[in-house]
Amino acid sequence: MIRDNQKVFNRLLVLIDAAIIGVAFILSYYIKFYILVDGPGPGVLPVVEYVKLLLFLIPGYLLLYQRCNVYSPKRTARGKYEVYSIIQANTLGIATFIVILYVLIKEINYSRSVIAIFYVLNITMTSAFRFILRRTLRKFRKAGYNLKHILLVGYSRAAEEYVKRILDNPQWGYVVCGILDEHVPAGTLYKGVKVLGTIGNLEIILPENKLDEIAITLPLGDYDMLEDIVGICEKSGVHTKFIPDYNSLIPTRPYTEDLMGLPVINIRHVPLTNTGNRVMKRAMDIAGALFGLLITSPIMIVSAILVKLSSPGPIIFKQERVGLHNKTFYMYKFRSMELQNPGEEKKAWTVKNDPRVTAVGKVLRRTSLDELPQLFNILKGDMSLVGPRPERPLFVEKFKEEIPRYMVKHQVRPGLTGWAQVNGMRGDTSIKKRIEYDIYYIENWTLGFDIKIILMTFFTGFINKNAY
Repeated sequence: MIRDNQKVFNRLLVLIDAAIIGVAFILSYYIKFYILVDGPGPGVLPVVEYVKLLLFLIPGYLLLYQRCNVYSPKRTARGKYEVYSIIQANTLGIATFIVILYVLIKEINYSRSVIAIFYVLNITMTSAFRFILRRTLRKFRKAGYNLKHILLVGYSRAAEEYVKRILDNPQWGYVVCGILDEHVPAGTLYKGVKVLGTIGNLEIILPENKLDEIAITLPLGDYDMLEDIVGICEKSGVHTKFIPDYNSLIPTRPYTEDLMGLPVINIRHVPLTNTGNRVMKRAMDIAGALFGLLITSPIMIVSAILVKLSSPGPIIFKQERVGLHNKTFYMYKFRSMELQNPGEEKKAWTVKNDPRVTAVGKVLRRTSLDELPQLFNILKGDMSLVGPRPERPLFVEKFKEEIPRYMVKHQVRPGLTGWAQVNGMRGDTSIKKRIEYDIYYIENWTLGFDIKIILMTFFTGFINKNAY
């Protein structure tokens, strides 16, 4: 029943989107020529000429909506992703429309202002409608309507996590009817969901129950049954999904790719493995480092003079750190300590009230001004503006044995600032907690995320309370 309703709902959604596109386009004409100005002047095309464009505009936009996943199921997706899809489709649509209209067929009499207003108005109206629709559907589902009934095949950690999430999010409209398993006795309850029997009962249950979905949640030890279970489920025609029980092996967000028909599971999603993303980030690093050197050069000159006067020794302190792909490099800082034996310096971090730190060094460390020479590391390509902070080889060897997933941070360039640092994980703080922030950054990288971290650094990142 719910599958039939979904088809009707999707068709209705397409019709409503078509209507919104038409209304937004005509409304843009009236905003331009009847609200912003006092009626169409000489040489302005009548509204009927704009209406004719809708014969091409509406089908084109609906195809783009389909292409950009605007019509993909949204029960469990966040609203911001739906808005992103709408913006993406509209941006592609308006760019294509402008090229065809003004470049290919050279129809220059159509108002550019109308098209610009339409772009903003259509995104706003479509997003507002989807927002209202999403809220309405969630209220219906919480009230017990438009529900999807699911049977879980296999009792595992994945099954428990799935049940938890469904119970915590009633607005999704999912109901778990029960679990089948070979090892857990029938009648066992988990958060109100009952084990109904063995997996052998699947062929009996499927014809008798009107299930909307089957979720295969087998424990790792029962994966030899997977092929037979999938065959039974596919024969029934019920939509089937697979929830792998590999959280203990892959405790992050994996992704799949198609290798000429062979599905390959990548353990970790790292956006910066994409060449385009790397090029964009590197371009921002170079531009940002040059701009940073330009505006901080007076501060760096004063700092250099004070370091030189504070104690004998070089102005710049070079220290070996581990960077991208576990390769070492020399990271630059303003020297903040008395000269010491290189062997002794490598053994430990600076501690509170460390007598080796000079008076000038304390100020430089507390304000993070000692890090400014790393702008040259960024220009050289050893570092990035934003990324996990690099560590010395000695501690890398120590932490990689003690802290799970520690070495993941070396899949990207180390940064002058980072997500961990702007969240207070600096100096003498938990290494394990820092790694959690670093991995989140690595898996969720975008240029916008980098810009956010840079802005947060200006407001929260310069004063380091944990620096000694």
